[in-house]
Amino acid sequence: MRRGWSHSVEADTGNTWKDLTGLKVSGIGSIKLYLLAFTMFFLSAGVYSQQLPLYSQYMMNSFLLNPAVAGNDGLTSFNFTAREQWLGFENSPRTVAISGQTRMLRNSPIARGRSVRHRPTHMSRSGNVGLGGYIYNDRNGIIDRTGLQGTYTYHIWMDRSQLSFGISLTAFQMKLDDRNAVLYNVDDPLLNNSRKALFVPDVNLGVYFSNPGYYVGASTAQLLQSALKFGNDGFREFRMLRHYYFMAGYGFFLDNGITIEPSLMLQTTMHSRPQLDINTRVYYRDDYWGGISYRTSGALIMMGGVKVDRFYFGYAFDYSMSSIRKHSFGSHEFMASVKFGDTARRYRWLNRY
Repeated sequence: MRRGWSHSVEADTGNTWKDLTGLKVSGIGSIKLYLLAFTMFFLSAGVYSQQLPLYSQYMMNSFLLNPAVAGNDGLTSFNFTAREQWLGFENSPRTVAISGQTRMLRNSPIARGRSVRHRPTHMSRSGNVGLGGYIYNDRNGIIDRTGLQGTYTYHIWMDRSQLSFGISLTAFQMKLDDRNAVLYNVDDPLLNNSRKALFVPDVNLGVYFSNPGYYVGASTAQLLQSALKFGNDGFREFRMLRHYYFMAGYGFFLDNGITIEPSLMLQTTMHSRPQLDINTRVYYRDDYWGGISYRTSGALIMMGGVKVDRFYFGYAFDYSMSSIRKHSFGSHEFMASVKFGDTARRYRWLNRY
């Protein structure tokens, strides 16, 4: 699970924070609200928590997790993902993400769309450069985060394989929305005197290797482990955790237009247990796909999708196998994307989404 809502936390004053979905705090005196929020939702080492958005269909848009994927397929694409986690809980986690990526090829739509008299002088004419962008909003209880990133990749063609390196500059704004906080002591000085929003920059790195049969990639997010500080007057500081991702997949191409692709994705931080996703997807003539995933933190994921001309649509349902299933209707994720560019721009083996 991404957030540990089934636990309670003892504050410095001995008060207990319960009912984390609505952030109801019992007790009197000063409650370090920001400390509790960060401890439970972002910096808890004892549960399967993480600070970045969780996606179930990441294999359909791996750029969300690895910056080196930007422009890997040689097309210009735009992707939209919406996720609602643990449906049935009040103020449950919700994520919306929009991303775009392209390969700077000589005959790309971007190059063709410019005037001949104003030919760009800095565009790579060898087709090695990829560019990407990503913006998201992730809301979890009283914590609201809006982030963005800009990505530069460099692709090296090696016979029938491709090695890619990517770097992203990222930033996000984190806000505490105390309108959903229910306190017995509404004049809590730490709540009233703390900053309600902050801006945090960081860097992501990635490497990605792909060929006609398989792919493998590794990336790290929040490399600088930027500091977070909501409080004033010497309040305690926190730092974002460095996240690590490893992904790999292999495609079995059958003669009847069916492709079977098993894959896995490992994610972890230095302060949390590793989480492994084991996936199997089946494609039919590149127009339909379905699959199933098992997440070691306790979730079974079913997914499917369809291609209509240049458009791709996918849906995933997460069924929790932990005790939270008694109170939740599962997690739902919708994905849509559109791709531009003729097939002449692409490498012949990169003809599947």
